[in-house]
This record gives sequence, structure tokens and C-alpha cells, in this order.
Amino acid sequence: MLSELFSTTEPTLLVFCKQPRLYQGKQRIAASLGAEKALSIASSLLDCAMEDASHWAGSVVLSPASTAEEDWASKLLPSASVCAQDAGNLGQRIMAVDKVIRSTGQQRVIVIGTDAPVLDSHYYQQALMALEDSDVVFSSAEDGGVTLMGTNKPWPNIEHLPWSTDRLGQALHDACVAAGYSVSYISPSYDIDLEADLLKLSTDLVDDQRKSRQALYQLVQSLIVQEESA
Repeated sequence: MLSELFSTTEPTLLVFCKQPRLYQGKQRIAASLGAEKALSIASSLLDCAMEDASHWAGSVVLSPASTAEEDWASKLLPSASVCAQDAGNLGQRIMAVDKVIRSTGQQRVIVIGTDAPVLDSHYYQQALMALEDSDVVFSSAEDGGVTLMGTNKPWPNIEHLPWSTDRLGQALHDACVAAGYSVSYISPSYDIDLEADLLKLSTDLVDDQRKSRQALYQLVQSLIVQEESA
């Protein structure tokens, strides 16, 4: 039961995730680097998100892509609770999981995926501080989307927004404002979708001392060397 693990006085980190599998996910990277390399990247990105979740000072909810992945998700971080996603687009799934969490009395919920390893404690602290004065907070992504979204209230209807497009960030802002919510932004960031993103990441993680980030950095460096020597 979610309610058995939650404290309503603490913020909740909600991590949307899916089990890395060959030929599933990171297909734009797979198109340029191959399916096996894309799988290794997806697995390393998941490790980074779990690393952050393991240090979260509050409740953690892992939301796998389906009920079939609940057992897998439950082994990722034993201290976390698991709430599988329903069918539907990402907006529908976010609203559904958020509703379950809030039914336990939770108020502050920060949502991330597993594609933005540049997120760190500074981003999370900024987000929590922003929610002291605003209803909603976002970290804008370079591709027009968001890498972090948090709110003190149930999400408004975000079902019909242009998910997975460069118009998403503005659409999210507009939907929240239309619902009467105040919106704040923290430092922008980016997620990993293309081979070019890996090149940028190799620079941004070079001094990151987090264990999973260093492992990701070494993986990216090895892929870059392989590509240059091919």
C-alpha cells in the first residue's frame, strides 16, 4: 500500500521508468549507434535516476510502464513504492499516477523520467524551493519539452497536450495558467535522445563525482572512441 510508505510532510519524487530492453527505447540513438549500444545507454541512464532516488529526502514512487514491470521495478529500490502506469498517452498516465499518490495525502510531488542525468541535488532543491511560492515548477529542456515537473496541486487536464514535440513545454505552461496555477521555472536542462546529446553529456559529466554518472561518462567516452575509430 502506498499509504504505508508515505509521510505527507515530505516531498515525493515520482520516477517514470521502463525496463530497458533490446530494440525498445532510445531508438534514435539505436539508429546511429546500434541497438546494443542504445540498450547499454538506457540501462546506465536508469542507474543514474535510481542513484538520485536513493538519496531523495522524502518518499519515492517508481512508476513502471505497465503492471507487467511491477516486479522488476520493486527490485530497483527496495525503499521505494511502486505504482504502475495505466494505458494512455503520457499526460493521462501522469495524471492517473499523481491521483493515486495524492489520495494518500501527499502534496508536493516532483516528477522526473530517466533521460536527464544532468539533474542533481541543486535542481531538486531549486524545484522544492520554487514550490514554496508557486503551484507548479518546470525545468525546461533544450528540445522544447521539460525534464522535471512538480506541483503542489493535482495536475490540470494535460491529456491532449502535444507530448513528445517541441511545443510541449509551452503547452504545459499554458494549461497550468489556464487552470489558475502559478508557474515557476528552475535552471534549464536537457535529456538524452540523440547521439549529439551524448557528446554534450560527455563534457557535462566529466567532473560529476556521482558513481552512476561516472559510469555513464566512461560508457559515453568508450562509445565516442569507438565511433571515431570506426
